[in-house]
Amino acid sequence: MMRYRLAAPLLLWVACLATVRADDFTDRRAALKTGTYILLGTPEDAGETRDGFFQEPNFFYLTGLRDPGGAVLVKDGVATIYLDKRDTKREVWTGRKLAFEDQPELGAELKPMEALAGDLAAVKGKVFTLPELQPRLQKLAAGLETADASPALQRLRMRKSAGELDTMRKAIEASMAAHRASWKVVRPGLYEYELATAMSSVYFNRGCERHAYPPIVGSGPNGTVLHYFRNNRRMDAGELVLMDVGAECSGYAGDITRTVPVNGKFTPRQREIYEAVLKAEKAVIAAAKPGATIKQLKQVAIDTLNKHREKLGDFMVHGVSHHIGLDVHDFADNDVPLAAGAVITVEPGVYLPKESIGIRIEDMILITEKGSVVLTAELPREAAEIEKIMAQEGAARGH
Repeated sequence: MMRYRLAAPLLLWVACLATVRADDFTDRRAALKTGTYILLGTPEDAGETRDGFFQEPNFFYLTGLRDPGGAVLVKDGVATIYLDKRDTKREVWTGRKLAFEDQPELGAELKPMEALAGDLAAVKGKVFTLPELQPRLQKLAAGLETADASPALQRLRMRKSAGELDTMRKAIEASMAAHRASWKVVRPGLYEYELATAMSSVYFNRGCERHAYPPIVGSGPNGTVLHYFRNNRRMDAGELVLMDVGAECSGYAGDITRTVPVNGKFTPRQREIYEAVLKAEKAVIAAAKPGATIKQLKQVAIDTLNKHREKLGDFMVHGVSHHIGLDVHDFADNDVPLAAGAVITVEPGVYLPKESIGIRIEDMILITEKGSVVLTAELPREAAEIEKIMAQEGAARGH
């Protein structure tokens, strides 16, 4: 990922974020037009040596800043952004970071981080923040009266801007390409981790920074484990492999699941269950529109699958949808009705451990004024189409 240029406007600091306008961050802060809000950036040493540094999503959402540290204080929609001063000794180890001395144009008043404590002490009344930030804030301003900023931030993040949607499409396209690539290489005798590696290399080569979540590649009985991350089993003919794999590109997550036959052909029983799950997914997508709730969509999936209970036997349905954006399970209130601009997943599943069959189909959809649009529609999900593509790929490999 390219680093920022100090003289460039905000939207050019990270090349892959060019679709998110600098004004978007200003607009988000202005939307917090009543009360005082304070958010802190992630410290530089948080997970750096093991997992790398990643900015706290809500802080990024309001500032566009990816470098460590910093703070943003918003009073009745007017923002002040605080940056640490340059630490040349630390930069020997971790590289040059954006600092107060750089005087970047952020669309807000800029102050050094050392001024924050005094500004917080001068605030009258409650300060809205995230609960997990309270210990750090108490060190800055002991006795600071705080309230939860989550509801206000959730309302903002539940509706995606045009720039966010453009950026999310990059993650979606990369994730779909990864799934298509998996169909070219999957075969009996392959290990799950080999498939995961083939998929992730696709989106890394497309400029995505990391996995949106650890890849889930579960073959046979492992497909019935909802959050299976070991990916160390050898796949056999006659089995299914469930691939829940998504890229994070420019900070935004993709989340797609497909379940395919390892040898390219569903057995009659596998196809029977697959078709039932696909009907449930289609029913949920048809019901997804402004005013619907996540809870209602889950019930649609359950009601649809219950029509096939005699064919399925005992099965389990997890949550069928969640918001997605800067986090794969995005910062949202699932009791709030959906509105145009929301992006959610639809992911019904049936899991039959006794038969070593786990089937989940997951797509990402955008809620529109009248209904929804499937953002991942270009990735096939019909059983016949999947079999046809896999047969063509198998013939190309000489199998």
